[in-house]
Amino acid sequence: MTIIEALILGIIQGLTEFLPVSSSGHIELGKVLLGVKAKDNLLFSILVHGATALSTIVVFKNDIFQILKNGFRFPLNNYSRFIIYILISIIPVMIVGLYFEKEIEAFFTGNALLVGGMLLLTGLLLLFASFTGNPEGDLSPFKAFIIGIAQAIAILPGISRSGATIGTALLLKVNREQAARFSFLMVLIPILGAAFLKSLDLFFSEESISISEVNITAMIVGSIAAFFSGLLACKWMIKIVKKGKLIFFAVYCFIVGSLAIIGAFIQS
Repeated sequence: MTIIEALILGIIQGLTEFLPVSSSGHIELGKVLLGVKAKDNLLFSILVHGATALSTIVVFKNDIFQILKNGFRFPLNNYSRFIIYILISIIPVMIVGLYFEKEIEAFFTGNALLVGGMLLLTGLLLLFASFTGNPEGDLSPFKAFIIGIAQAIAILPGISRSGATIGTALLLKVNREQAARFSFLMVLIPILGAAFLKSLDLFFSEESISISEVNITAMIVGSIAAFFSGLLACKWMIKIVKKGKLIFFAVYCFIVGSLAIIGAFIQS
């Protein structure tokens, strides 16, 4: 992977991790367009996901501090309930990640037809969510679990994680600010956990790569690009959700999804 390729893919990852247009789908399409088939793809994926997780922590640092400070006290308060909802929400993605890893990896082969189809589904969900008005409901254990299922489904390339979780929360009548905050904080544990497990596989498995095989400069450039573009996208997305402007991203997903499908048929 060259430095320019890493810069472009890092920016794509940072922007699309938070905007409801599917980061995995755009990364797969980006690899197809750039012709990236490097052996250090997995390491790059771990680093840019870690970078976007760090940008989430920076944006929500005050919330995270209050949750950690007040969330482990009794009797239960809003912060401790939030922790419980987060733990409930990660159950579906943890089951999928631990027991269906090989099946999931089979979807990440640069299949533009699959990505296009999933982007159309994301657009459809965002379209429905954009007509929910201004819901005023709160989270509950049941709602947290349903949102967690949406997050697990969003592992598929082309299904936006933020779009699926925020859209599902809005359809469950969770208020907009809480939906966005929950969506971005619920992913921290799965992202950091997956990055840790992938790191172990990468450096200690029989197919591990050595540092000499990696373009270190490209990895650093891609990570920095993902961090700063992630910061901008996260703050932007929070404003978008509050204003109820998801319809624009629904249109975007319909356009890009359709182009990906057309391109796939032309190439076949």
